[in-house]
Amino acid sequence: MYGQQPIIVLSQNTKRDSGRKVQLENINAGKTIADVIRTCLGPQAMLKMLMDPMGGIVMTNDGNAILREITVQHPAAKTMIEIARTQDEEVGDGTTSVIVLAGEMLVVAEPFLAQNIHPTVIIREYRQALEDAVKLLEEKISIPIDLNDRDKLKEVIRSCVGTKYIGRWADLAVDIALDAVNTVTVNENGRVEVDIKNYAKVEKIPGGTVEESKVLNGVMINKDVTHPKMRRYIENPRIILLDCPLEYKKGESQTNIEIVGDQDFTKLLQLEEEHVQRQCEDIIALKPDVVFTEKGVSDLAQHYLVKAGITAIRRLRKTDNNRLARACGGTIVNRTEELKESDVGMQAGRFEVKKIGDDYFTFVTECKNPKACTILLRGASKDILNEIERNLQDALHVAKNLVLNPRLVAGGGACELAVCSALAARAPHATPYRAVASALEIIPRTLAQNCGANTIRTLTALRAKHAAGSVTSGIDGDSGDIVDMAIKGIWEPLAVKLQVYKTAVETAILLLRIDDIVSGSKKKNSNEPTAPAEAAAMQE
Repeated sequence: MYGQQPIIVLSQNTKRDSGRKVQLENINAGKTIADVIRTCLGPQAMLKMLMDPMGGIVMTNDGNAILREITVQHPAAKTMIEIARTQDEEVGDGTTSVIVLAGEMLVVAEPFLAQNIHPTVIIREYRQALEDAVKLLEEKISIPIDLNDRDKLKEVIRSCVGTKYIGRWADLAVDIALDAVNTVTVNENGRVEVDIKNYAKVEKIPGGTVEESKVLNGVMINKDVTHPKMRRYIENPRIILLDCPLEYKKGESQTNIEIVGDQDFTKLLQLEEEHVQRQCEDIIALKPDVVFTEKGVSDLAQHYLVKAGITAIRRLRKTDNNRLARACGGTIVNRTEELKESDVGMQAGRFEVKKIGDDYFTFVTECKNPKACTILLRGASKDILNEIERNLQDALHVAKNLVLNPRLVAGGGACELAVCSALAARAPHATPYRAVASALEIIPRTLAQNCGANTIRTLTALRAKHAAGSVTSGIDGDSGDIVDMAIKGIWEPLAVKLQVYKTAVETAILLLRIDDIVSGSKKKNSNEPTAPAEAAAMQE
């Protein structure tokens, strides 16, 4: 049957909506997600208590953490949840803002769809508004910051931490974040690299008080020595890092060994012992004090090492070993035969094994120039520690963004209103371009709502301030008053704001472009008879 059109068959289960109805549904889905976490914005943010299917409880006001736990069916709502994750991975802060703003960007498009304006026209103007907003932020609204001015940096990080649970210990959290980021910042060939994820490890130990939390100038690992006679305290240790087992060589799969007499078995044991002895001799030759290995250490190897006065710690994680290498200046070696003097790490000032609670922890601290660190968190319970860690990750990312892009914008909704005023001046009429400008007002409006201020009166007064030229005026999230953010010292990194605007507008554009939701038909069982129309389609 060549030359004929193939028949497309949609089964009874296929749900096929089109055009306007789908766009309105997507807008409602986005608005619903935004409404869920709108109360989590600002210093007076409320916490959400989330219960997972296993009965675990999470208490947080972190937008990304909340949305991770929520189960939704609507595809547009899933897209909204995805952008919070993107925001978190990219810049680590602004997860609540991006959802609230994306929801509002969708809501302001609704009147234009009702007027039968084609989505493509709306999208074109949204894109133009985003370009202009980004240019305004980069060239006019943002100000540079001196990375050597520690007080100014602390101000910026404090304004991020102030809206979180950890806000009560803001000074401590700010110092921890700055110290950790400064430690792991590496400047190679003029390129600055800050890898928080791999080299600034957070270790949570329940018990004690939050004030006891600190950044260690070295590494802490949840391990104990392998043999009770090994030393647990060493000053200025020589450290060897290995990625190979100090035990008998195991045969690969399908290894066959034929043993005829008992002397063969003795010979086999002797070969194994000689292999371990040779490995230990290679290590002892370099006179180290401590050996860390990612694999196992056999009893025989422990015997040789104890005799030589060497402490061994086994089964480290790969990531812990990498951190140790950066902290003590050693090199991870894969075979003991290849060990050289230059591989020995000698930058650590102290090796110590301590018992905290029920566990033993190994500390390699007082390193001379560590490029890795461990953040030790103490707190009353696991729930509190988890929330503090989430908050601290945001602070760490803000510090990282400042190192990579040292420019600031005023917080408290001041930056949004400044962009809004500038965009509105370019589009005096009710157009989608103007709608993007009005959508930006959702941030100061939500801040005012969350601290119980009169929203309409506060926003009107704030607009008047901006019209009079006070571009850094914003809303004090604690009291709801209008204050100058430059005097109050509430700043945000430019990188976070740019990412919020770009992600929110792009998501709104993506959802407005959808005019059809088609769910795929379920597969039929092979023994069920195929409908004649479907059979015809298959033949085509």
